Amino acid sequence: MTRQAIIEKTIQAINQLPEDKALEIFDFADFIMKKYEEQCITDGLLQLASKSNVFDFLHNEDDLYTLNDLKEQYRG
Repeated sequence: MTRQAIIEKTIQAINQLPEDKALEIFDFADFIMKKYEEQCITDGLLQLASKSNVFDFLHNEDDLYTLNDLKEQYRG
C-alpha cells in the first residue's frame, strides 16, 4: 500500500468515527509526530558532534598515569 493510500484509508476511517474517537487518533498522531521530530533533532545533533573537532583535544592529551603507577594489577 502506498503512503497516499494509507492516508486516504485513515481519513475515511476517521470520518466514520465519533468526535471523541477521532480526537484520540489525533492525539496519537500528534504524539508520534513529536517523537519523530525529537528523533530527527537527536540524530542531527549526533551528526554535528561526530563531525565536529570540538573534542579533538581529548585525543591529544598526555597520559597522566602509566602501568608503573599501579599498586596492583588484575590477573584474570
